[in-house]
Amino acid sequence: MNPDRPILTRFAPSPTGHLHIGNTRMALHNWLWAQKAGGRFLLRIDDTDAARSREDYVESIRADLAWLGLDFAEETRQSARFDLYEARFAELVAAGRIYPAYETPQELDLRRKVLLGRGLPPIYDRAALRLSDADRAQLAAAGVAPHWRFRLDERAPIEWNDLIRGPQKFDPATISDPVIRRADGSWLYLLPSVIDDIDMGITHVVRGEDHVSNTAAQLQMFTALGAQPPAFAHEALLTGSEGKLSKRQGSLGVAHFREMGIEPQAIVALLARLGTSDPVEPLVDRGPLIDAFDFARFGRAPARFDEAELAQLNARIVHQLDFAAVAARLPAGMDAAGWDAIRPNLSTVAEAADWWQVVEGPVAAATDPGDAEFLAQAAQIADELDWQGDPWHGLTSALKDATGRKGKALFLPLRRALTGRDHGPDMAALLPLIGRERAVARLRHA
Repeated sequence: MNPDRPILTRFAPSPTGHLHIGNTRMALHNWLWAQKAGGRFLLRIDDTDAARSREDYVESIRADLAWLGLDFAEETRQSARFDLYEARFAELVAAGRIYPAYETPQELDLRRKVLLGRGLPPIYDRAALRLSDADRAQLAAAGVAPHWRFRLDERAPIEWNDLIRGPQKFDPATISDPVIRRADGSWLYLLPSVIDDIDMGITHVVRGEDHVSNTAAQLQMFTALGAQPPAFAHEALLTGSEGKLSKRQGSLGVAHFREMGIEPQAIVALLARLGTSDPVEPLVDRGPLIDAFDFARFGRAPARFDEAELAQLNARIVHQLDFAAVAARLPAGMDAAGWDAIRPNLSTVAEAADWWQVVEGPVAAATDPGDAEFLAQAAQIADELDWQGDPWHGLTSALKDATGRKGKALFLPLRRALTGRDHGPDMAALLPLIGRERAVARLRHA
């Protein structure tokens, strides 16, 4: 890769399902790398699979990226680039780097089993290259359409220095010539991706380690097309409670977490550092995440995505959000003072509605009958109290002097009567929100 080229990364999802947390992590890391280098981040919709690609999935991908704040400079679609693929395909056919093959999937499967049974690697034997023109004509006359393979150069060792995995080396003689086009003319992933990366000027390809063998074959495709390959970073895959994450694990989809009340900042803060030795911190500001992002910090061991860890991180993020950032999601009537009082007790912003109900009432107070006289005294003191200052400490101080109660015996009956709960926000902040009239009524009723 030319070090003088501006950094250009891309996220290339197939619109055959919703984003799961694993490929969201890939999108984030591509975005972070571009941000750190002052480069650009692109979205490429890999929709060559017409049968499985759906427009609602495209819209979902865009919505998820927007919610996460992963803005992209440009969006392209592979389905709009077929003319380019055809042209480059024809070049490689003419150069002898792509050839037609006619075996059925069943025939190929049988050959693989035979090789494995003999203790040999199940590598394609290039039988299609031994067909004569007459053989191919006969197959065509019989209506047999070929699939197409890229011919690897066995004389050219495949090597690259992976930004995460370090030096990588493959012997092309141990790799089957990859199929790059199906018999129906549709494209597989490998060649169109290379053509796009060349045409778009991609400098870094950041993806999962399950693509390492693809990279080995694609490097020869870059060379065959006369292009310098980008730098590659292959990350260890995330694991979840069910093992490897997949699009079909809907419970791990971005939309699911959004519906659960998880903040985008929490997902970004967790995924930015998951798999590194750096601590996961509740960072609302992305600046430190961008500044510290470095592929050298990533290990090769799989990193476990833990929903419980995300939930805990989310609570710590919520505790930092200011009123302006959440106002549109708060219950009617709740102001900045209400948010500041309730915020420390929330795991999600949505929970604010429950606590605002405690403020506005009514509440069901489960008090001890033995506290009735004490609470009647509290109601009288509260009604005569100066509410312009600090009514909670004024109330508890006066009650302590009048009754001799202290600690739990003093505070818990008041909290139960005023909120209907044993725990919650700081009463010094909550009581002014409840107000004199409601507070006195609740104490008398209890």
